[in-house]
Amino acid sequence: MGRDHGGGIDAAAERFGGARDTWIDLSTGINPVPYPIPALSARTWRDLPDRAAQTELVEAARRFWGVPEGSAILPVPGLSAIIGRLPGLTPAGTVAIPGPTYNEYAPAFTAAGWQVLALDPVPDHHALVIVHPNNPDGRWHPAPPSGARLRVIDESFCDLAPDRSHIALAAEPRTLVLKSLGKFWGLGGLRLAFVIGDPEFTDRLSETLGPWHISGPAQEIGRRALADHDWATRTRARLAADAARMDRLAAGAGATPAGGTDLFRLYRIPNAAALRGRLARHRIWSRVFPWSSDLIRLGLPAPEEWDRVEAALA
Repeated sequence: MGRDHGGGIDAAAERFGGARDTWIDLSTGINPVPYPIPALSARTWRDLPDRAAQTELVEAARRFWGVPEGSAILPVPGLSAIIGRLPGLTPAGTVAIPGPTYNEYAPAFTAAGWQVLALDPVPDHHALVIVHPNNPDGRWHPAPPSGARLRVIDESFCDLAPDRSHIALAAEPRTLVLKSLGKFWGLGGLRLAFVIGDPEFTDRLSETLGPWHISGPAQEIGRRALADHDWATRTRARLAADAARMDRLAAGAGATPAGGTDLFRLYRIPNAAALRGRLARHRIWSRVFPWSSDLIRLGLPAPEEWDRVEAALA
């Protein structure tokens, strides 16, 4: 059985009815108004990915995130492609992964022989992983201590608040900062992310991925997205307003805020499964958690979907 994640609209439709394209998916925390995909030339689709285009993508990432000099940047085909490779970067030991959090890290380290501790990182752990801000509660972590053989900082949602990023730590040894175009940029299907930090670690990860692991279209779309600072600024403002709107609607349904970010909201309600079922009958999919009966997570709808969400929560 797969690990618990958002998504799964096909299964929701099978259970509650309705065609897949009639559903609103609020379970994933992906920006519902993605970065606009530019027209791409036929050569971009036909030719093997270009080395010069890869260099331009890396430089756009360096400028957008303010990556420190000396830190390597490795584009990867989504973070899922490398999470299972991270434990092999150093000999197994104890790893601190404060939880509950994104649930691919702990199984990856366990499978590689590590002892996983769901504790805040302290210097005597051999490795540590934080998701910053955390998924699902939106917690912002202080800079994790140095000294571990491996320090991983997953900033998949951090483009919402770039001033809170720990990107400066990418200049320190044995440290990796992970970025993604899947959440804030709304391009989950593009499968484009970045591993930033210690060149020794990024080189070893690169060797496991082989040539042409980033497609030509992903190179071009990623480069343009990361160069579009105006879009990012406007998007942060829109998401903040939409998150506040969702809080007001959830309050009307008896839910109280329990955390989250401007891409997903976490609420507490006595029977989260009942609210999920109520939304599902309106063809709106949300997320509950096997470790809690009173928490529900809602992403944000697209502009044309708000009326349906408001009606379902009224």
